[in-house]
Amino acid sequence: MYDKKLKYRILGIFAAAVMTFTAVTPVWAEENTEVAETDASVDTSSDHTAPELPGLTYQSTMELSFAECFDVYYYNDGYKLLDVHDNAQYLVVPEGMEAPDGLDDSIQVLQQPLDTIYMAATSPMALFDAIGAVASIKLSGLDASGWYIQSAADAINNGDMTFAGKYDEPDYELLVGDDCDLAVESTMILHAPKVQEMIETLGIPVFIDRSSYESQPLGRTEWIKLYGAMMNKEEEAAAFFDSQAQIIEKLKDFTNTEKTVAFFYINTSGSPVVRNPKDYISSMIDISGGRNAFADLQDDSGKTSVSITMEEFYNTAVDADYLIYNTSIDASVKSLDDLLAKDSLLADFKAVKDGNVWITDNSMYQHTDTIGELINDFNLMLTGGSEEDMTFLHKLN
Repeated sequence: MYDKKLKYRILGIFAAAVMTFTAVTPVWAEENTEVAETDASVDTSSDHTAPELPGLTYQSTMELSFAECFDVYYYNDGYKLLDVHDNAQYLVVPEGMEAPDGLDDSIQVLQQPLDTIYMAATSPMALFDAIGAVASIKLSGLDASGWYIQSAADAINNGDMTFAGKYDEPDYELLVGDDCDLAVESTMILHAPKVQEMIETLGIPVFIDRSSYESQPLGRTEWIKLYGAMMNKEEEAAAFFDSQAQIIEKLKDFTNTEKTVAFFYINTSGSPVVRNPKDYISSMIDISGGRNAFADLQDDSGKTSVSITMEEFYNTAVDADYLIYNTSIDASVKSLDDLLAKDSLLADFKAVKDGNVWITDNSMYQHTDTIGELINDFNLMLTGGSEEDMTFLHKLN
């Protein structure tokens, strides 16, 4: 870790270059979300084994039930390796210990205690909250109004957490001045490589969350175990995950309605963006008793969302029983008129004519800790349940 004076010197040299780069590199994404399309993908097909680390002895591997995009390996004396597949590896070094000599340069070091975290990603916040680790997050990529996780909003309002700029425009001086020891980013940082490079040049490791690439809803929630390992809260993480798994197990008894659901939004280019049929949202629709209208979509890119033409969307979804517009990405749709203004062809859709058009709550993406509620909402929608009993879905009028 560099001393603070050196960090400020580096900051002065590189800040102008980074500001210039980010100013001319357009990135489309809503301020309060992080799931706009990226070129990232995760290969979950290959086998993963614990790497040999100099001076350390491998002891065990964390048991995972659903997550496919990471592994956690345990070594002697409390060392842990967080392996985010096809992305990066992070060695968690216990407080008072040092990284072993000869460690591969590709492995980033997370030196405990991690008590000044910059949370630029939004989805991990609920998981940190669930294990009681929000107090370790001192710097935020959203201001208080952007957080739907109450503990995060309260921390900012109370002065315990500070807005440190969005992921693509962080306040580098604040990161250095507060001795930030870890930046947690979403894959949106891949659109701003110079920003990531700058943060790392300042001696701050960058951890990229890829939980949204899990194919199963519980796989996404199981990332709480990774953060539990990172923060020495494995027991809390396991207990919370088990409670969520029990909720989902009960929901699996939903009767198959065979009703079709098109979950989508329309991007700034006017193209519909739908979920990959192997995505966790598609799985949640299936669990709830519905069928993803785009279940037969052919896409091997590994992306969670797939942009298609309006013609393709029309041909597949015109007869879908339900349309769900993802306002956690595009919050501009608040009424049926707002949706129809996106494209007049939508007026021909069966769901529009039948009055079965819904929108998600803006908070949906941040609540990685309550996926059972969204599945239950889907089921209530499919079976004519009351909107008053729903958490994340609202009917458009």
